Amino acid sequence: MLTISNLHVHYGGIHAINGINLEVPQNKIVTLIGANGAGKSSTLKSIMGLAKASDGSIKFNGEEITNKPTTQTVSKGIVLVPEGRRIFPNLTVEENLILGAYIRKDKEQINKDLNWVYELFPRLKERLWQKGGTLSGGEQQMLAVARGLMSKPKLMMMDEPSLGLAPLIVKDIFNIIKEIHKNGVTILLIEQNAKAALEVADYGYVLETGGIVLEGPGKELLKNDQVQAAYLGEHK
Repeated sequence: MLTISNLHVHYGGIHAINGINLEVPQNKIVTLIGANGAGKSSTLKSIMGLAKASDGSIKFNGEEITNKPTTQTVSKGIVLVPEGRRIFPNLTVEENLILGAYIRKDKEQINKDLNWVYELFPRLKERLWQKGGTLSGGEQQMLAVARGLMSKPKLMMMDEPSLGLAPLIVKDIFNIIKEIHKNGVTILLIEQNAKAALEVADYGYVLETGGIVLEGPGKELLKNDQVQAAYLGEHK
């Protein structure tokens, strides 16, 4: 579905992404793990057209999308749930969700998807008329994910969805990720919580200083000594 070949991204003199290759097959959960500054967010931003690729290719369903405007990328069915939630704090929960469907014209289906989102996130349904900025951190993260779903994505990319959340809420978020996947949405997940990410992922990539140093099925990477020592705090 998504194929990245020899991607390079520079910010001034900084070589943020250094020739990475990765694939996100349809109906799979793929995760990209790594420390802060490894290039994870830059990868997502380059897919969305928010960071300019200096070399390489990004294809979605066989179509070249490298350096295309973000609006075009969204209209093809790719959505990014950014790090730090970035909901609209002065709008209600429902207004935030409806804005997520701004590129859609199918009103009847939008209402059906609203109901589906409320089933997925019952807490949001209870807070329909509450302003986004008054929600807890976990609820704001749920709203950010739900708003992304309202665009009816084929590929949903999530940047650090568990960041700063309490362990119980993190568990909720990962259960929701699995549920979204069950409903036919392909997911590219960026996480510092490597254990949680690799447990749900079909396939994982480990990024260090802009390059991929390891890749493999999520469950295999969980058992990898290098991954355990660097990201899971386990030493044998």
